[in-house]
Amino acid sequence: MTIILTNDDGIDAPGIKALFNAVKDKNVIIAAPRDHQSGCGHQVTTTRPITLQRRSETEYAIAGTPADCVRIAISQMSEDIKFVLSGINAGGNLGVDAYISGTVAAVREAAMNGIPGIAISHYRKAKQNFDWEFAAKLTAEVLADLLQRPLESGTFWNVNLPHLQPGEPEPEVVFCQPCTKALPINYRIEGDDFYYVGEYGKRDRTPGSDVDVCFSGNIAVTKLRV
Repeated sequence: MTIILTNDDGIDAPGIKALFNAVKDKNVIIAAPRDHQSGCGHQVTTTRPITLQRRSETEYAIAGTPADCVRIAISQMSEDIKFVLSGINAGGNLGVDAYISGTVAAVREAAMNGIPGIAISHYRKAKQNFDWEFAAKLTAEVLADLLQRPLESGTFWNVNLPHLQPGEPEPEVVFCQPCTKALPINYRIEGDDFYYVGEYGKRDRTPGSDVDVCFSGNIAVTKLRV
């Protein structure tokens, strides 16, 4: 069984290394964007060549989007791909983020082609540093469960890890529904230039939704559909 690893932060991001550490006993191929692609959504490249750099027998840096990476992986790299894992994203992909996120788009692309997938993201609190070793540990525990669960055709998992503070208890895994409230929107204006300055931590946290679960210090798991 071959598992594809990808992300939207780029192949050299620490999150994908943490994801690899979480599944290092599995047969994996890394097919990830050469460059940072955060927030690109489900964009695909159709009007220019997509350059592929082979770094090793199992690692490919692709000059395209996360959805491009999955398309190339499932059509050109292996006929035995059983799962696509995307992440670990440096920042949450909660609720309506799923429509913006390249991390989530990668597994949506897989689901569109009949391959199950899991997107893993790590909420970031107040620009604090990530503990990627701990994130890999939590991810390994979640994957041990989710990889065994059947998925109906056209569905996929979206996982968001909390940003725990020193002394906080180990998080629980909570299966929940995605929040449907919009992200806060605000811009700093300088002449004709608009700079997005929305405050992620101030978003609506509908009780019991993935936003509420993750902000409360637990692992939010939602099942999404194409």
